[in-house]
Amino acid sequence: MSSTPEIEEKLREKIIAEPSLILENQDVMHALIAANERAMGGNIVDLRGIAMERLEARLDRLEDTHRSVIAAAYENLAGTNQVHRAILRMLDPVQFEEFLRDLGGEVAEILRVDCVKLVLESLQNEDDPAVQRLGDVLSVAEPGYIANYLGEARGNPARQVTLRQLSEGTEAIYGGAAGYMRSEACLLLDFGDGRLPGLLVMGSEDPHHFTPQQGTDLLGFFGGVFERAMRRWLS
Repeated sequence: MSSTPEIEEKLREKIIAEPSLILENQDVMHALIAANERAMGGNIVDLRGIAMERLEARLDRLEDTHRSVIAAAYENLAGTNQVHRAILRMLDPVQFEEFLRDLGGEVAEILRVDCVKLVLESLQNEDDPAVQRLGDVLSVAEPGYIANYLGEARGNPARQVTLRQLSEGTEAIYGGAAGYMRSEACLLLDFGDGRLPGLLVMGSEDPHHFTPQQGTDLLGFFGGVFERAMRRWLS
């Protein structure tokens, strides 16, 4: 009598009819390869098995990379759509005050930030009634304030978009919400020759919402559109 166990006939027929069921199942293939190595004994090195293991490891890494690339592509697409919707909403108002108020309202909601502030350098008194009416969104600062806030006074070069994490926000910009801010995006604005610069600041309570490692292309595009819209209002 043979000591080799007989395979069940139905299972045997199924394997013969559809061998791909075995070949495409990693767990089954691992079991078969391990059984083959045991049958060969410990004195034989199975180079084919080693090569297959290495190829499997490479395939796993490629699949992980593929998933990461797809996830990043979806995230970039979602971010692009988000910025486009915010720009369209920003361009809707026909009055300047409405344009600024929307920054802290629907535009901030679309961008999913907790605070949006516009900082303008000016010799104008902060007690001006127009400034007071827009105090929730607009801050007026003395000339040179923006360069100092972005660190240019400490030798850091000026950048159109600065992303950074905070221990807390600056009260002069965020007011009563300063203590809750944990990250921010600062968009440097150029209003043209003969005009002082401006700064659009987006603050978040999430310390990971804005970090220096993130890309700035979309925010740079948003800042460029905002800059041009402001030039129209200021002309």
